[in-house]
Amino acid sequence: MRPTSYTVSFLVVLKNTLKRIQSTTLACLLFLVLLLTSKQLEMTMVGHVLIQLPLLVVCGWLVTPSLPSRLESAIEKDNEYGIPGILIVIFTVLFWMLPRSLDAALASPFMEFTKFVTLPTLIGIPLALSWPLLTPVAKGFVIGNLLSMLAVLGWLYTQAPIRLCNYYLINQQQQVGNLLLAITAGIALYFTLKCFFFDKNLEVGAL
Repeated sequence: MRPTSYTVSFLVVLKNTLKRIQSTTLACLLFLVLLLTSKQLEMTMVGHVLIQLPLLVVCGWLVTPSLPSRLESAIEKDNEYGIPGILIVIFTVLFWMLPRSLDAALASPFMEFTKFVTLPTLIGIPLALSWPLLTPVAKGFVIGNLLSMLAVLGWLYTQAPIRLCNYYLINQQQQVGNLLLAITAGIALYFTLKCFFFDKNLEVGAL
């Protein structure tokens, strides 16, 4: 007995709903873990910069599929080609890359709250909504801009003769700088190999 079109439609909707619930549940659990372990992660600069901040962005990315369809449609109307959303992402990233912002998050409960709100909502969600709308050229620009920012920040952390973050020792600062440079090199190598060796027909737009 073949399933009717209504049955197939119901199963598709059920499957998509379960995916959204799983993604949202994972985002909430991850956010809760980050909230409970914030003090432990913030004790080291590596935990703060390279673990807590990126995972807060991931929380926003994971919760995006569960957004109401009406809200997504309304956002898309003002997010032509994904450029406005990506601009919000870039400016928010630039703000939280500043050492002064990291110090403020540790010194002020209000800035700590702001960090936990803005990273998922102003980076994770806009990035998830805007990335598929970007043209291949725009995606290449974003990737190149990310690599340049990480490289500059990593170089600054490793070469600065003084502490840029008052709450962390200079050896922790240099450790983060070295890791940022390694991450930058890894990302650059990945895209280079993927574009020129693994898949010669790959376009940036397929990322």
